[in-house]
Amino acid sequence: MPITTRTLIRGMAAFAVSAAITTGITIPASPAASASVTKTKITWAEKPGQSPNYIFPFLTSAYFSVPNIPEFQYYMFRPLYWFGVGAKPVLNTRLSLAEVPVTSNGGKTVTITLKPYKWSDGAKVTATDVLFWMNIWHQKPTGYAGWFPGGLSMPTSVKSFTITSPTKFTIVFGRAFNSHWLLYNELSQITPLPLYWTRTSLTAAPGSAHCATAPYGTADSACKEVYDFLSKQSGFNPTNPKTTIDALPTYATNPLWQVVDGPWRLKSFGPTAPVVMVPNPSYSGPNKPTYKEFIEKPFTSATAEFDALVSGTIDLSYYIPRTKVASPATAPSRPSQTLKPGKNSSQLAATFNLEPVYLWGFNAILENERSTSDAGTVGALFRQLYVRQALQSLITQKLYIDRLEKGYGVPDYGPVPVWPHNPFSSSYEASNPYPYDPGHAKALLRSHGWKVVPGGVSTCTKPGKGPGHCGAGIKAGAKLAFTLLYASGTVTLKDLTVAEQSSWERAGIRMRLISESFDTIVSSVVPCPHGCPWQLASVGFAWSYTPDHYPSGEELFAKGAGSNYPSFTTPAANKLIEATITSNESITKYENLIAKKLPDIFQPALVTIAEVHKGIVHPPLSPLDDNTPATFHWS
Repeated sequence: MPITTRTLIRGMAAFAVSAAITTGITIPASPAASASVTKTKITWAEKPGQSPNYIFPFLTSAYFSVPNIPEFQYYMFRPLYWFGVGAKPVLNTRLSLAEVPVTSNGGKTVTITLKPYKWSDGAKVTATDVLFWMNIWHQKPTGYAGWFPGGLSMPTSVKSFTITSPTKFTIVFGRAFNSHWLLYNELSQITPLPLYWTRTSLTAAPGSAHCATAPYGTADSACKEVYDFLSKQSGFNPTNPKTTIDALPTYATNPLWQVVDGPWRLKSFGPTAPVVMVPNPSYSGPNKPTYKEFIEKPFTSATAEFDALVSGTIDLSYYIPRTKVASPATAPSRPSQTLKPGKNSSQLAATFNLEPVYLWGFNAILENERSTSDAGTVGALFRQLYVRQALQSLITQKLYIDRLEKGYGVPDYGPVPVWPHNPFSSSYEASNPYPYDPGHAKALLRSHGWKVVPGGVSTCTKPGKGPGHCGAGIKAGAKLAFTLLYASGTVTLKDLTVAEQSSWERAGIRMRLISESFDTIVSSVVPCPHGCPWQLASVGFAWSYTPDHYPSGEELFAKGAGSNYPSFTTPAANKLIEATITSNESITKYENLIAKKLPDIFQPALVTIAEVHKGIVHPPLSPLDDNTPATFHWS
């Protein structure tokens, strides 16, 4: 997710669910809309304070988010492979632009055949459109948030890209990969780009820049100009990232973004206005929209969103406050079970169905191990495992879920979600390596040279390195006092953060809370291996495994990865991540290490409480943050 960026399956040996996930699962078409349909629009409520703000599918980490990718761009610009079959985070062969890749040459070569899709300007979606994406990526690998260092990420790992026909191409890699990881986490990142965009100005002729038609990796100069132009048209200046470009008001009128291959095109858009999409009449895939407009409506708070449901101005919402549910959910007692939802609000029960959805990812508080705050002391504190362990040991997840979330939550103890049920979550992670234990937290601090002051602020009395000391870079008198940014607009997140603040104070850990908008936090919380000031951040959902759908960690915890927000790295973690990428080794060792080393502070994952109008027919809601509105229709 990217942060809820999205963005969130590996190890064929561990994958015992049969070949169904590798080959994909085909689902039947949605039934045709009834002739008696009277509604012509579906209005969906955006998560409070989280509106899309980037339209070009090639995104940096600052824009790599759920509001931008699965809840906006995917409706217009289809990725090469689509994931999510009902409530399962698996390959959807029916909605993918290409057939399942064929692997050969010992895992070094994949051959891909495209299905007969076309762009709204009449051009066919061809292998050249995929080459366009690959050439853009080649000219600046780090420009896309899905890239990670070490030589295993596309495009660094690509040895050659060859077009063998308009609908077929072959990619040869420098080494063999786990074929499941390659499909779910690398080929899944590709979004074909239309030749209409191959230009350096709006007045230039489409295709004039020759970025797409040049052999792979031979047109970096031309592709840089195209990349810079398209990025600026979306609102980002790659040559001067701090420059502000007010491009959002132009999204619906810019001819670039009207060329789409998905089921929708943009009708209107504004920074604080609803996103209005209308059907793309040229869409050649399955599940064509059966109504005239899909509207994404922004809200500043969950309460305002609930009021809109009551008044009937929205038809769908994924973010209902727990306080508005009439009775609590019954939590699952083991991963193979699902929670049983409580009764819907009396104000909504007659018109809406309450549908809980587990999300495919994890929730955590990000901690900056390279924070420059307090002359670098804050970063030095977060680099101490015992400090991270103390913070984690003061979070009582089960209590928060029961009392603050009305049962609509599941615990997160590591990087692999325990729910929805999947074959990757290890018994070690699911057992909660750091259960709530204030006594243990205080003992950890005292044993490392801290004067613990419950209800006050603990201070370091034994500075520097060595057994029983506070740690490298920590001076005498250093305080366990931090600043935590949390996303505004959601009452549940605020309540959770305040409860955690109170709990940390039991060990003399003072936490200053600052509420900011989601976009403000995302733009501030960036990977900073050389240092930046932010300390702790919580946006309600740390990572959604999309478009990297296998929870293997290369984008999150590999050294220098684009979404390694904590700047965490260890040789052991890098070695285990590489093993899950290049072999069929299970991810168990990797996930256990991350759960033990705590690069993030794990906290309860909120189960999405969706309210869906009873007149809307739809497949099971996806755990990948994608509501696929083209599959919905009025009954």
